[in-house]
Amino acid sequence: MVTKLRLLLVTACLALQGCGTLYVAQAAKGQLQLLTARKPIARVVANPQTPPQLRARLESVQAARQFAWRELGLPNNKSYTSYADLHREYVVWTVVATPEFSVTPHEWCFPIVGCVAYRGYFKERAARRFADRWHAQGYDTMVGGTPAYSTLGKFNDPILNTMMSYGDDELASILFHELSHQLVYIPDDTAFNEAFAVTVEQEGLARWLKSRGREGDLVRHRKRRERQAESLGVIRRYRTELERLYSSGVDVAVMRERKASVFARLVDELKALDRRYSVKSGLVEELDGQPNNARLASLATYYDCVPGFEKMLADADHDLPRFYAAARELAKLPRADRRARICGHAEES
Repeated sequence: MVTKLRLLLVTACLALQGCGTLYVAQAAKGQLQLLTARKPIARVVANPQTPPQLRARLESVQAARQFAWRELGLPNNKSYTSYADLHREYVVWTVVATPEFSVTPHEWCFPIVGCVAYRGYFKERAARRFADRWHAQGYDTMVGGTPAYSTLGKFNDPILNTMMSYGDDELASILFHELSHQLVYIPDDTAFNEAFAVTVEQEGLARWLKSRGREGDLVRHRKRRERQAESLGVIRRYRTELERLYSSGVDVAVMRERKASVFARLVDELKALDRRYSVKSGLVEELDGQPNNARLASLATYYDCVPGFEKMLADADHDLPRFYAAARELAKLPRADRRARICGHAEES
């Protein structure tokens, strides 16, 4: 398996113009660490030396993994049936970059997954060095730690210690999200892939809570989703305003000043929303400070197309097999057509 992985990454790199050998080397090394560190969850649970808290968390994972394929129709394979402790907070750190006057993220192209709107590193220092180089070229950049990622079932991804900082419900959500990438995935369309996975994740968690008789938590989950949708609607409105500004052709200095003004108003409105709901959403912290298009682009990648997928799910009467089939049919369309259909707008330039 290790040799297969190295050959796959190196061969793909040689065939892909512009794919740096150092980048592929760090990816191979990072993936190798995951493969060598993983142990079957059943063995970890049965080990008397396993800390009780970890055992309980992994037993919850086992239950969620069974639920995923029995009740959600997600792949029944060896993914997320093993556990790996990487002895760090995140598995990868992702870099997102946008031009100073654009909300459309730069895309990088890789073997297997196609073109994506981020670039991942197994070491935070390497991610920040890469982001600094793009920032020096005039791009807005962001670096974010990621607790989980998917190889689309190629290498039987493990549950990681990096996921354990989340509660059991969030852990189940991550599992549903990552497994859904194995079900429907389109190279070169990150927004489609992530929005589909978010929709499956949210539907899956609602069903998971209901199956366990946690009606009160289900009500709170739905309220969180409503609040999140309102916040994202605010962000979408301000992003549209920025798009108009960036295409206006005004002087650069004026555009930079107006950009700062738009971001300041966005943060103020999000703060008011938090006060109204008596919560601290985290979006304010992400967007406060220096205006940064990359942060808006990252949120759009995951959530912009979710309302379209939610409508598709409702049109299928929440029948997941019908929903999956509809998503697969949509995936066959040209990118611009499916974006217009599911995201409610034509392909951005």
